[in-house]
Amino acid sequence: MRIIGNQELDMNEPLWRYFKTERFLELLQSSHLYFASARQFADPFEGAVAVLPAGFPIDPRYAEIVHDERAFEELRRLTKVSCWHRANYESDAMWQLYAGEWKGVAIRTTPSRISAAAKPFRLKPEYGHEELWAGNVNYVDLLKERLRINMLERFWYKHMAFSWENEFRLAISARMAEEFGVVVPEQGVNVEFDIPQLIERIYLGPSLSELDIAAIRSAAKSHDLEDRIRITSMLGTPRYT
Repeated sequence: MRIIGNQELDMNEPLWRYFKTERFLELLQSSHLYFASARQFADPFEGAVAVLPAGFPIDPRYAEIVHDERAFEELRRLTKVSCWHRANYESDAMWQLYAGEWKGVAIRTTPSRISAAAKPFRLKPEYGHEELWAGNVNYVDLLKERLRINMLERFWYKHMAFSWENEFRLAISARMAEEFGVVVPEQGVNVEFDIPQLIERIYLGPSLSELDIAAIRSAAKSHDLEDRIRITSMLGTPRYT
């Protein structure tokens, strides 16, 4: 695993990933984590170097997509990303957004664990492995600044409006592979991990059904992970006196 942009990472910082139950069970069964194409994200500013205010007059000389922007749109297709949440504590917002409204599972890990758990990724067995890049996302006021960084580093810079995500990113760039004639999937790719090495803790969502809890515990037990299961703090009993 290589660190993007010479960042100094806290390799023991807690990182969280929230799953719907079926996605978590797929992770345990397959030992593969899905990396989405950057083109699949809903964020319309993904990879932008600046943001023009709504209604800003567009110079007609720039009405067409310029060459560099076309090239970057291709890079969005060729860059596969896995997003994690940096936090010392679980997040109610993340439970709601990514775990089926509290019905899923959260796993906790660290950059150190990710680095140790990641298996070499190859688009096909006969090809060389692709580099795994990692780093914290930087949040910038793109209404005021224009980024001047290389194309790959752009995936670790986001518009300030998304700073609540507090994101850590893993990414694989298949740009060079395609230049050498390798067929790259249009959508995401599945990257293999050593699951017991990756997962430090498993948190059960506050609205999980008993059936789902039983399925999760059974799957975790088959990977010797049952002792890492924790109950979410969202089920704690409030006291008012």
